[in-house]
Amino acid sequence: MNNLPNINYTVYHDLCTGCGICQSACPSHAIKITTKNGCFRPSIDDPICKNDKGCHRCYDVCPGIGINLVKIAQINFKGTNNDALAGHYLKCFSGHSNDYSIRYHSASGGMVSQFLIYLLENNHIDGAVVTAFDKKAPLMVKSYIATTPQDILEAKSSKYSPVSLHGIIEKIKQAAGSRYVIVGLPCHIEGFRKYEALDKHYKEKIAGYFTIYCSSGRSFYLTEYIFKERGINRNALTYFAYRDNGCLGNMVARGEGIQHEERFQNYYHPLRSFFVPNRCTMCIDHYGELADVCFGDIHIAPYITDKIGVNSIIVRNPKMLQWLLEAQKAGSITLDEISVETVNKSQVMARIKKERNSTFIRINKILGFKTPQYDIDLKSSNQTKWLISYIHTCIQQFIGRNKKLWFLIPLLKKKAPKE
Repeated sequence: MNNLPNINYTVYHDLCTGCGICQSACPSHAIKITTKNGCFRPSIDDPICKNDKGCHRCYDVCPGIGINLVKIAQINFKGTNNDALAGHYLKCFSGHSNDYSIRYHSASGGMVSQFLIYLLENNHIDGAVVTAFDKKAPLMVKSYIATTPQDILEAKSSKYSPVSLHGIIEKIKQAAGSRYVIVGLPCHIEGFRKYEALDKHYKEKIAGYFTIYCSSGRSFYLTEYIFKERGINRNALTYFAYRDNGCLGNMVARGEGIQHEERFQNYYHPLRSFFVPNRCTMCIDHYGELADVCFGDIHIAPYITDKIGVNSIIVRNPKMLQWLLEAQKAGSITLDEISVETVNKSQVMARIKKERNSTFIRINKILGFKTPQYDIDLKSSNQTKWLISYIHTCIQQFIGRNKKLWFLIPLLKKKAPKE
């Protein structure tokens, strides 16, 4: 008898990350990804769902219900170092693209774009799954398999909106090549790691997983609120970037009658909690501990004085490490080895997510809510501080989900950090 539910469990208990992988996992094609309250959510066509006959593949691949981070990392990254915050690693680096334009117009140092271009041009991979701004897309973002340098460059920089990778698995399996990299957030890669255990054909076509460090996701309401507050007509946009023009960078919006540029930390930092999905407050994976390579900012001296762009990088896969060093030797990128402690010091959210979000999980359990399950002993200090943070976050999330209450946001949002 089947004792496991389908993905409705995840949606009902508000544990969904919106990754979209469940759609590809369903053998009955009963799942469709839609948007609800500013987030991607799966909906099931119940008459064709086979859950009552024992199928639960959508539930099996769901990262929202939790994942065995320790077990899966030990299987994939044998012989590596281990850190309480960063997970397994071989080496850590600071680095940047040696192409000034790529470096300057990316969110940090352009390492993701430049490394992917190097891998493509040197025939190490056949393509990479990336996400780009698309003015024609209903939700302004689209994910696709990039097979040319131009395809990759169109996807440069960060996207502070939901990204669903539904349909990508089918495209990879149907594609002619056999070596693809997937670029995603930690929750995406957790879902793909779960899925690859069920589909050998898919796994054989994956050359690696890249993650972007993630402090938390944001709903589509973030972008809607930002545009509304600034009078930006999204239908008139021809170009939009959450981060462009230098390290950390600026939001850039251009179009018919639109020429807006604003410092990233001015618009983004004050809105930290209002548009954060519930599941993100229980995520303990900041870096993407199951990815082969992780990329992000580096917010400490001396790097913080850089105005063009610089990344930090965590490498877990020996082959990827070899290719990174080859790219450095070829003059494509600049790399400087740094300690994992330096990376952690530059990413304060890594510790906060391990400690604060562990407390959030504990509070939700006490309140009777379903929570994700990890194979990690969840510990945290200063629980009074995190309890206050929990209450504060819940209030802001409630306001962010209800557009009629958005008039309260200017009264409650944080001040932007000084330059």
